[in-house]
Amino acid sequence: MVIAVDFDGTIVEHKFPKMGKEIPYAIKTLKLLQQKGHKLILWSYRHGKELKEAVEFCKKRGLTFHAVNNEYEGEDFDNSYSRKIYADIYIDDRNILGIPEWKRVFEIILEKEKVK
Repeated sequence: MVIAVDFDGTIVEHKFPKMGKEIPYAIKTLKLLQQKGHKLILWSYRHGKELKEAVEFCKKRGLTFHAVNNEYEGEDFDNSYSRKIYADIYIDDRNILGIPEWKRVFEIILEKEKVK
């Protein structure tokens, strides 16, 4: 599956434009999902310097993305404004019910895998 993941409030505590602390198990869970073959897209309001910092934050912890604010790496897109990215699942703290603990996120995705 393609999974779009927000950064602020989802991978790290929401401190934008500063860098929040990592939310427990966020990166570990995302790396496990990648190991299971899922494609992760970093889907963030951040751009420019702040986006680069978010990508580096994850990279230093061993997490790289299939694409960043695009559907695939190298996509020709004007990054001066935000847009919706195609994905099978969106993980974002701004969901109507917020974001559950990362363990539950992993369980929900495993359940969705069984349905497909």
